[in-house]
Amino acid sequence: MKILVADKISPKGVEYLRKQAGFEVIEAYGSSPEKVLELVKDVHAIAVRSETKITKQVLEAAPLLKVVGRAGVGVDNVDVEAATERGVVVMNTPAGNTIATAELTFTHILCGARPVPQAAASMKNGEWNRKAFSGIELFRKTLGVIGLGRIGGEVAKRAQAFGMRVLAYDPYLAPSRAKAMQVEIATLDDILAQADYITVHMPLTEDTKYMIDEAAFEKCKKGLRIFNCARGGIIKESALVEALKSGKVAAAGLDVFEDEPLAKDSPLRAMPNVVLTPHLGASTAEAQESVGIEIAEQIADVLKGGVIRNAVNMPSIDEAAIKVLGPYLDLGAKLGTLVQQISPQQISTLRITYWGKIVDLDANAITRSIQRGYLRRISGEQVNFVNAPSLMQRLGVQVETIKSNNDCGYTELMAVDVITPDGKIYSAQGTLIGKGGQPRIVNINSREVEVLAEGGLLVLENSDVPGMVGTIGTILGKDKVNIADMSLSRLTPGGTAYMVVRVDTEPSEAARKEIKALPAIKMAKFVQL
Repeated sequence: MKILVADKISPKGVEYLRKQAGFEVIEAYGSSPEKVLELVKDVHAIAVRSETKITKQVLEAAPLLKVVGRAGVGVDNVDVEAATERGVVVMNTPAGNTIATAELTFTHILCGARPVPQAAASMKNGEWNRKAFSGIELFRKTLGVIGLGRIGGEVAKRAQAFGMRVLAYDPYLAPSRAKAMQVEIATLDDILAQADYITVHMPLTEDTKYMIDEAAFEKCKKGLRIFNCARGGIIKESALVEALKSGKVAAAGLDVFEDEPLAKDSPLRAMPNVVLTPHLGASTAEAQESVGIEIAEQIADVLKGGVIRNAVNMPSIDEAAIKVLGPYLDLGAKLGTLVQQISPQQISTLRITYWGKIVDLDANAITRSIQRGYLRRISGEQVNFVNAPSLMQRLGVQVETIKSNNDCGYTELMAVDVITPDGKIYSAQGTLIGKGGQPRIVNINSREVEVLAEGGLLVLENSDVPGMVGTIGTILGKDKVNIADMSLSRLTPGGTAYMVVRVDTEPSEAARKEIKALPAIKMAKFVQL
């Protein structure tokens, strides 16, 4: 399998890939977009930093591509939506530069309190002007951390070491984690009103773009010091410039900008109380080596069919999770494909319900596995965990997931229902049995059955009349089809019954026609799991 290393990553990362059996590594740093299109025609993986753009055009030119790995946090240079549609995993290395970015942020905070860069520049100009560079202390000041993820958390630790009070705003922050970190949970307005220093550590989204704008600065204390080493565009630069001019903001430190590189005529460059750095968050020897090795390991894992870590377009599954989830993923895929084969072509809703121990698991991956199973036989495209949800969406099928606390009669159970536009429901339920987690089908279309979820199943609905088992056995025996297992189900004697026959080989077309022609047969489907 070919791996294109399009941007320069740690040599140790490249060497790691070269040592893996069956891998061929192509280093092509600084290639033009045209050259990249040529190189990707037969590659299975691409490793990038921020220089090479993985566009929709590049993805379309790479039919074998399985994974794009970004050695760094952002994936701005990768068309994630197009990658998802094509079933390509997009990964980054969010933890690799955590310490580097946290330390740079705190460097900016210190430079905002004590104008060291300005004083150093003055000294190099031959001046000695102590009065011009007076600062303030961090001790007993309030720091507002907007976004308490990995980096925000590390900044908070360092602030506490300086004796600062830390307020944290993060919509997803659990109170237990805030308590463990000894920070105070606050609203954004609380931080704007109370903080002496503010640092932002949020991703750039529709909700966070210009989070700190003119209106936000109006709510702040006079003399605020503000810093951004996360993503350009969270702080509105034009609003910051005006706040600096008015004195509302006493100092600022920026490592990221709305447009990069920063324009030469940007008014920020002329501000004496602003420290600017050219996106240096991950620019330490340790961070670069760490993310290079980490992305190489992640790419190798994906290509070997193993763990998926730090994926941005699907649930990440680490080694421990795979051991736990593996049997559930298998059962889910089989239920999905079973329901697809016993239901009409057109459906409106795929409803998935979990009971028992599964409720406590991260069922995201299982849900994707069920969708993948449903699509496996009907999609013209290669279906995997990445693109299954988008393919379902493209079909116009709504996917509903329910975690139920009701009693189900099993330690754990999952049900897959498909609902047609006219409201009819076709369903299958399954569970795991024994220490090995053997997958079993326990219900089809509201009829209790029990059969191993493996191989081929002949699913029959018939009038409950004597001799049906013998008749079906005779037809299959004449066709030289061996029966491995059989399950019978009926609601009332003489009504409608279900027969699920697990067979070693697929019955011939002639045998299936003979079965369907029997007067008692209402439905006959051969299902391949």
